[in-house]
Order: sequence, then structure tokens, then C-alpha cells
Amino acid sequence: MSTSVWVAGEALIDLIPKNGERLPIVGGGPANTAKALARLGFDSYFIDGISTDAYGAQIRSELLADGVKLDFTLTSNNPTCLATVTLDASGGASYEFLIDGTATFEFDESWLPNPLNPPAVLHVGTLATIVEPGATKLFNWAKNVKAPIVYDPNIRSSVVNDHNRYKEIVQKWTSISSVIKMSEDDLAWLYPEMDFRSSAENFITEQTQLVIVTKGENGIDGFTQDGEVSVPGVKVEVVDTVGAGDTVGAIIVEGIVKYGLAELVGSTLEKILQRAAAAAAITCSRAGANPPTFQELEGL
Repeated sequence: MSTSVWVAGEALIDLIPKNGERLPIVGGGPANTAKALARLGFDSYFIDGISTDAYGAQIRSELLADGVKLDFTLTSNNPTCLATVTLDASGGASYEFLIDGTATFEFDESWLPNPLNPPAVLHVGTLATIVEPGATKLFNWAKNVKAPIVYDPNIRSSVVNDHNRYKEIVQKWTSISSVIKMSEDDLAWLYPEMDFRSSAENFITEQTQLVIVTKGENGIDGFTQDGEVSVPGVKVEVVDTVGAGDTVGAIIVEGIVKYGLAELVGSTLEKILQRAAAAAAITCSRAGANPPTFQELEGL
């Protein structure tokens, strides 16, 4: 079995406020996850369109510097997607996106990697799963990848604000996913009539064996057919929360590769969630999406 991992989704530029200006930082949930996996020592292959503009050059340079493999990216002359970031008093981030006509969402089966030569795990998520027409093309490709799929919807209601439409999209992607990783806020927005435990448990099927729910400083819960496993958050002085959830996703992928998906229950799942909480805390202690290396997590 392959030990490489694929991460499909967007790399974009976050314009983050700093000293009265906006600093361009490489972002996008999937790009953050690809970076985190590379820092954990994986052959992390990122799948997206990357522009030839200056922002695209910044993205390419940073991902390569972190060891992310760009063999499966598309080089495009269209511009890079930009996200204007607003930080609240607690460091939480909200985003406004410039999407139309960008290189970032040029997904097409003509250039996507061969699904019949699969990785150990495929991670997919965020805007790439909702921005059309690329999202449908990405889905049609992903459903043929013979590997566990980890899906992180990372709800962006500013892009698709039709509640029922968003739920349909999420349900489509969960139908092919082995693992779903969501925040408590994601679930509350999708299913306001239900508590997060009930809505998470409803995702468990023969196909979807594990649902991970992140709860910020309150920790992480994992749901399987064997029941619920919960771990507390790790206290840290928060600089911002950018990339914390993406770091959790990377640790879940690491756990699948190391133990096998079927073994992610009970004490093994608890161990992985503890490692994920510690990794997320390190990311929160730094500015931007700056996940820990394997060495920083050694012994956890």
C-alpha cells in the first residue's frame, strides 16, 4: 500500500490585518493540511491550480519550502484567489473571498492524478468542494479514488449562504467519505435544530466510520460505531486560530496511515485525539497557519 497522502483543495492568499496594513499569507484549509502533513514527515502531494502571478509564486515557494510535493498541481495564468481576513478579540478568523475566474478552482479530470494509482489517504475540503464547476469535477474524480477519504467541509457560508444547498453539498461529499472532520460551529450552522453529538452520530454509516468534531479550547470528540471518545483542549496563549482545525485533520490522516482506519476506536482514537489537540494548540500559539513538525510532537 502507498504511504503517500493526497490533499485536494485550495491554496490561496489570506490578507491578514497587521499594524494597519494587510499582510499576504499563504492559506486555504487544504494547503494548510498539506503543509502540516509534510511537516509530519509524509510524502504530501497537493492537488490544486496555482497561478503564475506573484501570489501564486509565493504559494508555490512556501509549499515547496515545507516539503509539500507539487507534482499534481496545475500551472495556470488565471489569478490567485484572495481571502480578506478579519480577526475578532479572541483571535478567531472570518473570511471574505475573491473567487471568480481564479486559478484556485480550475479542477478538471483532464489534469487530476490517476485515481487508479491511489495514495494511502485522500484529504479533501473547504471551498474546493463548493465552488462550481470545479467542485463537481473534483467530486466525480474523488469518488473513483480507491483510498480512505477524509472530508473537511470547513463551512464558508459567505460563499454559499443557501442553507439547504450547503447541506446537500455536505451530504453528497459525506456519501463517499470514510472520515468527516467538522467543527462544533460547522455542525451548529448546518443543523441548528440538533445538538452537535446527535448530528455527528447521524453521519456514522457503513461508509463513514469516524466523525471528528473540534470544539476549540474545549477539545475534540471522535464518534464511531463503538461510541464517543473525548479529549480536553490544551491550554495555550492564543495568537490566532488560523490553521488549527487543518492541523487536526493532518493528525487524523497520520493516525489512519499508522494504525489503519478500522483501529481508530477506543484508546487508540483517544491517543490520536490527544496528539491532535496538542498539535492544534501549538498552531494557535503562532501567527497564521504554522503547524508543528514531527519533532515538536515527539513523545505525544
